[in-house]
Amino acid sequence: MTAPRIGVDDSDPTPAFEQIRRQITGHIASGALPVGSKLPPLRQLARDLGIAVGTAAHAYRELEATGLIESRRGGGTRVVGLPHEEPSYDAEALRVAAARYADAARHLDAPPQAALDAVVAALRARA
Repeated sequence: MTAPRIGVDDSDPTPAFEQIRRQITGHIASGALPVGSKLPPLRQLARDLGIAVGTAAHAYRELEATGLIESRRGGGTRVVGLPHEEPSYDAEALRVAAARYADAARHLDAPPQAALDAVVAALRARA
């Protein structure tokens, strides 16, 4: 199997590390880079793309932070996870609603577990 292509478009205003991160995420999501796949070493990726090693490292750090890849000294960098799909709901609105509920629960002096239990019960009642 041929490794999927990764490139950097100099005419794209998106930073090179983000272009790389996006492409690798897409390749993982599509199955072109399945879990267990080995990614090129930083120096090789940088050389192949004509970018600084630090730029390639930035992309890999971003991918590691999301749990998609893992780098091990002497073991290389491998795909270890799949990207999470974007939620089909308004995550920010949910966060705001949760903050309001937490404020109301604190105002009632409700212990955290009681507040969580009330949310779970309310969600189950509406299911």
